[in-house]
Formats: sequence, C-alpha cells, structure tokens
Amino acid sequence: MSETKTPHGGPPSPRILAVVSQKGGSGKTTTAVNLAAALGELDRHVLVVDLDSQASASSWLGVRDGGRGLFDLFTGNGNLLDLVHVSDVPNVSVIPSSEWLVGVEKALSSEVGAETILRGHIDALPKRWDYIILDGPPSLGALAVNALAAASEVLVPVAAQFLALSGLSQLLKTVDVVKDRLNPRLRVTGILACIVDARTRLSLDVVEELRRKFGDLVFQTVIRENTRLGEAPSFHKPINLYAPRSAGAEDYHHLAAEVITQERRKKT
Repeated sequence: MSETKTPHGGPPSPRILAVVSQKGGSGKTTTAVNLAAALGELDRHVLVVDLDSQASASSWLGVRDGGRGLFDLFTGNGNLLDLVHVSDVPNVSVIPSSEWLVGVEKALSSEVGAETILRGHIDALPKRWDYIILDGPPSLGALAVNALAAASEVLVPVAAQFLALSGLSQLLKTVDVVKDRLNPRLRVTGILACIVDARTRLSLDVVEELRRKFGDLVFQTVIRENTRLGEAPSFHKPINLYAPRSAGAEDYHHLAAEVITQERRKKT
C-alpha cells in the first residue's frame, strides 16, 4: 500500500475518488475504468464501485451478472465486502451495479440519513486497497450525493464542448454544498478534459478556458478523442489491455502518474 499511515499506526487509508459528472457523455465511466486499470498497472490496488444503473463499468471490467448489486445495500440488506468481484484486470476489483439501481432514488427519498449510507459501508471495508474509485451516476441525485459524501476527493471529467462548462459550475456548487453539510474532508482533486480533438479549435478553446477559470485544478493530462477507447468496452478490457500502444492508453497512463504524484505531494 502507498498511503500515509493513520495517526494510530494502523493500516493506511485509501484515497476515495468520486468520478462524477452532471450529465452523460463526459467520459465519466471511461475515466473510472481506465484510470483504475492504469493505477493497477502501476502497482496500486484499486476497487471500482459502480453507482451507475447502466452498469457500464461493471460490464467493462468483465462482470456478466452482478445480481441486484448495490440495490440491496441501499435498501437495508447486504454487506459491501460480499459484493466485491475480482476482475481480470491486474490489481483491480469491482463492486457491480445493476438496472435495479434505477429504483434507489425513490427508495432513499424517505430514508433518514440516506445521504451517508454508502460512506458507512465504505468506512467498514478492510484497508486492502490503495484507491477506491466511485463511478457516479450521470446526474446529481441521491446516488451522486452518496458518492460525494463517501469520497475524500472528486475527479470531474469534462467533455471538450462549451455546453459542458455551464454544467461544470453547477456540479462544483453541489460539491461545495456536500462539503459544507455532509463531508468536510471532500475536495476537488482535479478537472479532466476529455474527448479532446486537437485538430479542432473548439476543443483547444475549451481546454484553454478550463485552465483560465480553474488553474491548477485542471489536470495537465488531457484525454484525446480516440477510436480505440470507444471500442474497448465491447471487448470487456480497459484500454491498456485492449490497445496498449494507443493514444488512449498513453493518456490514462499519464493521468495515473499525475494522480500518484498528488499522493507523493501529500507526504511532503
């Protein structure tokens, strides 16, 4: 493990990254899966928690049938550790989702303390992972709030389109509210420009605008538009295993290295 030890000298605590977006098509699940795989390749042990009812991350990581997955956990039954599947990706495990999660928003609406259900279960997990990556839903409902309440950090993928910039502001306001009311340790670890087509002025302008508005919060790495990334899910392999010499594999390797550099800075 690679994190700093707890004050009492116990096992190191994982970095818990919520990968969230305000809408679909931002590269959210692509980032959750491929960052996890790239970190695994760099000898970090990673647990991916799939909170999206489309279960794309689960399928991508080779889970064919995860049952009702996290639904039972949110409705009062089950143990998070019992849901862990070991994937075929080195050093990466996954807690799968299912279409049952569609009903969770309604089920949680009358539940006292519903916003922190996931946090309680994650805090009870054994300290066997360096990173826990939460692949949030493509909306800012109860499941997204659960992810933010459980996380220590937020990673925000943003598609290189100007319409995405307005949604980003709303998402960051939500992060601030959750930090204020539920999770004072929460911070934005980085904003990631995704689906960047360097051949177009539009993509480059969006990246430039992100850097102008948010400065060092924007990762130096950008995720270029890449056909191989689009193909990889249908083969149930992350990009570093499906097309290891592709631009997508290179970009996520650089992102993982940048995230690990943050880890080192915390120790100094």
